[in-house]
Amino acid sequence: MAEYENKPTGPQGEPIPEPSAAEGLDEGVAADEEQVLVASQWRLIWWKFRRHRLAMISAGILIIIYTLAIFCEFFAPYDPTQRDIMLTHVPPQRIRFVDSEGRFHWRPFVYGYDRQRDLDTMRIYYEVNEEKKFPLQFFVRRDPYKLWGMWESDLHLFGVKDGYVFLLGSDRLGRDMLSRVLYGARISTSIGLVGVFLSLLLGVVIGGFAGYIGGIFDSITMRIIEIVRSIPTIPLWMGLSAALPPHWPQIRVYFGITVILSLIGWTQLARVVRSRFLSLREEDFVTAARLAGANEWRIIMRHMVPSFSSYIIAAITLAIPSMIIGETSLSFLGLGLQSPAISWGVLLQEAQNIRTVALSPWLLLPGLMVIITVLAFNFLGDGLRDAADPYSR
Repeated sequence: MAEYENKPTGPQGEPIPEPSAAEGLDEGVAADEEQVLVASQWRLIWWKFRRHRLAMISAGILIIIYTLAIFCEFFAPYDPTQRDIMLTHVPPQRIRFVDSEGRFHWRPFVYGYDRQRDLDTMRIYYEVNEEKKFPLQFFVRRDPYKLWGMWESDLHLFGVKDGYVFLLGSDRLGRDMLSRVLYGARISTSIGLVGVFLSLLLGVVIGGFAGYIGGIFDSITMRIIEIVRSIPTIPLWMGLSAALPPHWPQIRVYFGITVILSLIGWTQLARVVRSRFLSLREEDFVTAARLAGANEWRIIMRHMVPSFSSYIIAAITLAIPSMIIGETSLSFLGLGLQSPAISWGVLLQEAQNIRTVALSPWLLLPGLMVIITVLAFNFLGDGLRDAADPYSR
């Protein structure tokens, strides 16, 4: 009887059996299922989205890119328009902690270059000079700037007090490529957000009314969408952008390009919204709102759109890359933004000459940034699209 001394007993003194591991597991599963049943839609979406590792990594990458773009003045070591004709096409400098003699330095540094000329081809090239050692300084005060055009400052994240540092090399005018890529990120990434916002507005309103009202309005809307989508995208972009007056300032051209991309990009979202509205307009909650006296605008914006807002978020996330690629393509072809405006498409104009690319391959780095951003948005959109149906396995 000693083995029952410390165990709970029943009314007649018999030992009560302990729950098995399987029963405990069943209770845990039941608790999880109950938590899922009472959770809100957005919490279910978040639970499923965070299990998509690639989407989570892409979200982190996009947060870094947009942080660098928003505060590009602070992160850029130089003014993107600063020139030095004696430092043209300088190759990227490598950050070092160990010098040529094997000594370790706590403060990172870069080696300078000696400018040389090949007497046979007359080509300028650079050789590392280990006697020119430029220690990197953090939070240095250098070129003045206005953060977002409002607050004056001259504080930069890093730089050198003497010498120069070109972590991504320089271009044909001796301008720092890292600074220009960071400044270009502001325009190239923001034009996607602004363009998608306008496309979202047009797509939800036009597609929503087409699916809710139906009839001749739906037929006319669908024919317009089919006509727009049947036109090749690049020629349509080129034709509309060529209609912009050449004397416009760059900021007005920027908004003009944004409107052009939005006028083309709303069609896909409008078709998605229309198809959802066709299936929702006969639902009980829509009928109840109509019987309660709600007008069409309130029914669409307060009852129908929120019911599939997660799908809209996934759709616009997948639409942003096309906006970025559109601006880059137009600027690369010389039909979008022009210098002195700085965007990734404008920077890629430097890489149009194959000979220049062969001698200075770092000029293609803006294209690499476009690829990384587009892939990150695509993976993020895939994760949001899968998470939009949180009850699926």
